[in-house]
Amino acid sequence: MQLELEHDYNALEPDTILQAVESAGYRTSGRMLALNSYENRVYRIELEDAEAVVTKFYRPDRWSDAAIMEEHAFAAELSDEEIPVVAPLVFDGHTLLQHAGYRYALYPLQGGRWPDLEYTEDMIWMGRFIGRIHAIGKQQLFEHRHDISIKRLGEEAVNYLLEHDYIPSHIEQAYSTLTDDCLSIIRQRFEQAGQYAVSRLHGDCHRGNVLWTDDGPHFVDLDDCCNGPAIQDLWMLLSGERPEMTVQLIDLLEGYSEFAELDLAELHLVEALRTLRMMHYASWLAKRWADPAFPAAFPWFDTTQYWEQHILELREQMARMQEPPLQV
Repeated sequence: MQLELEHDYNALEPDTILQAVESAGYRTSGRMLALNSYENRVYRIELEDAEAVVTKFYRPDRWSDAAIMEEHAFAAELSDEEIPVVAPLVFDGHTLLQHAGYRYALYPLQGGRWPDLEYTEDMIWMGRFIGRIHAIGKQQLFEHRHDISIKRLGEEAVNYLLEHDYIPSHIEQAYSTLTDDCLSIIRQRFEQAGQYAVSRLHGDCHRGNVLWTDDGPHFVDLDDCCNGPAIQDLWMLLSGERPEMTVQLIDLLEGYSEFAELDLAELHLVEALRTLRMMHYASWLAKRWADPAFPAAFPWFDTTQYWEQHILELREQMARMQEPPLQV
């Protein structure tokens, strides 16, 4: 499906959003709230005869229809197994809808709070949650979605930034040399991890994508689901100094091991994957800079200070990647 929109979301006005929801059979009150999302546009839409629904408008041309349908199918598969993932609503057998040239999906409203994960019991609970997802995810692979790879997340990200002159000229050589060195170490860590098992993952498993209720955690977004190693869905929940991350990992794996088994050789990938995420994040911001929402939300990105700090953080990551992997 090719969309001919001048600047992605410029034509996505309030009336268009409400009409899209009403075309699915709802009666809206006219009140709506934009939710925190930059890659897509997500809104809480108040209804006349019910509380609300959430609608997600997919960024034009980012995913194929087939890739979005795999996301929806994975969410439904997990939900059918009573795993707390919010799946899209179905209308006449379809979850991917279209209105005014935009593709969108509707979801039930799900409340919850930001997880603090400061307690052992909560980390164990998260481990169980992710383990259940992986037990289903390993049963087959995605055909139309990304794989976790050094090429996509690292090499292509670095090349894009250099080719499009995002790096200030006075530190361009330093950035180029440093990223070459980082990528070399990343390749070594992937070699040490060996032939890890690949399965379907959440792919972007950070606290911002988790809501916590009295019944425990649930995911509200599978937009970045992908194929890759299991550790991808665990490392983003680790933070702090090495001793703190070790305790967090032990707690996570206590719950995770009830439903799935982690190949501990994948621990070689933790800091390598963190470094790839940093590289990819910088290029993601660059690629989205023409979207007016990005300069407004990330005004610090297009500054010399940002790139100097980015280089410093990559140097720190290079040092971390040369430390032994976490031990459990």
